[in-house]
Amino acid sequence: MARPVRCRRICFEPRYDSFAPLGKSSMEQIIMTVDEFEAVRLIDYEKKTHEQCAEQMGISRTTVTEMYERARIKLADCIVNGKTLYISGGNYALCDGSAWRCCGKKCSRAKCAAKAAGKRKEDSMMKVAVTYENGNVFQHFGHTSQFKVYEIQDDRVTGTQVVDTEGSGHGALAGLLSELEVDVLICGGIGAGAQTALAEREIRLYGGVSGSADEVVEALLAGNLSYNPDVRCEHHGEGHHHEEGHHCGEDKRGCEGNGSC
Repeated sequence: MARPVRCRRICFEPRYDSFAPLGKSSMEQIIMTVDEFEAVRLIDYEKKTHEQCAEQMGISRTTVTEMYERARIKLADCIVNGKTLYISGGNYALCDGSAWRCCGKKCSRAKCAAKAAGKRKEDSMMKVAVTYENGNVFQHFGHTSQFKVYEIQDDRVTGTQVVDTEGSGHGALAGLLSELEVDVLICGGIGAGAQTALAEREIRLYGGVSGSADEVVEALLAGNLSYNPDVRCEHHGEGHHHEEGHHCGEDKRGCEGNGSC
């Protein structure tokens, strides 16, 4: 099992969260996580060393280097190929000097999720949705027929409901989650378009997850959920494999919780 990803400490969220080529409408989009942005800000803008950046963010130097390199590759891809950049999501917590903060200690994943989803410090209520089938995490977001929605208060589940999606396509599903006032989504495989739709609605994503739905939510609350921050569906965008004909959620061999379909 992969080692749980530690919550990354950041000073503030980006003031500008999207960038696009002037005079060009780009259909191709790149998502940089907020913690990747923070690594670039500290190293390139504030001229800190990787070690200083790691200390400030509360993670290892190796993790900083990996995030920084991913972020630079994404920036280069946008600049060279004229793609639109969105800054959203990631595994982070704000260090704001208030009563709730994670400075100097490992933070609760649920609190990180609430902070990332824009929750007020005094409001610990949030909703977590899981792509759902027969008690387990369904392995393709775009074809899930149900979500199980968990109401969370003070790091514990206070209520659940199973919701039929009654539709298809990532745009409709993201819209449904927004109507349900969901803050966090847990799923298996998910394409780039769906990730963008979720980011636009400020729904935090934990992809590449498999297993019992109830157990993964408990793992989220305990701060030890294993997930893939770079999850994607490998077949999206191929000319012979369109969204409407994509059946990876029906093929149990197709998505094994690693984001591949």
